[in-house]
Amino acid sequence: MAKLYFNYSTMNAGKSTLLLQAAHNYREGGMATLLITAQFDNRAGEGRIASRIGIGEPADTFAPGEDMFLKLQEHLAKAPVACVFIDEAQFLSKEQVWQLARAVDDLGVPVMCYGLRVDFQGNLFPGSAALLAWADEMREVRTICHCGKKATMVIRRGPDGQALKDGDQVQIGGNETYVSLCRRHWRAAVADR
Repeated sequence: MAKLYFNYSTMNAGKSTLLLQAAHNYREGGMATLLITAQFDNRAGEGRIASRIGIGEPADTFAPGEDMFLKLQEHLAKAPVACVFIDEAQFLSKEQVWQLARAVDDLGVPVMCYGLRVDFQGNLFPGSAALLAWADEMREVRTICHCGKKATMVIRRGPDGQALKDGDQVQIGGNETYVSLCRRHWRAAVADR
């Protein structure tokens, strides 16, 4: 029975690595997969999912407002897949997550989403909020704060290295921009007493 999965964490927890490993396991077992990532996140190159440890693969992309049910339906009509893997799932809209849920239910294809839970201000991303509400199964991918506690928050650093409190929810970046912290150290970094 197909399910909608949400694997979530903060930055630098290894979500893309886990996605690539799971997709590899399917293909090694003789099953086709479909990899999809956010169109505007081109840190690894356009249409590419890559991990900080150096592995990566080409992927299809999704654009804002694109109908994900139709996208999967059209792909499945051309070639069957055993599982769909979506990286940067936090950038999906609420509507796109619902379209993925419909694809799971009506097309019978498992969809495994990987993404951030919260932004640098501690707010849920729209795609993550919808996945937390509608996913059949959720798994937290854990990483740690510099103090050794579980990191659940992330700060965005400005040019001076200090934590920013304001700005657009989406700003593409990596280790140079974001740091994962436990809630206590996040509060200290953003001066929330």
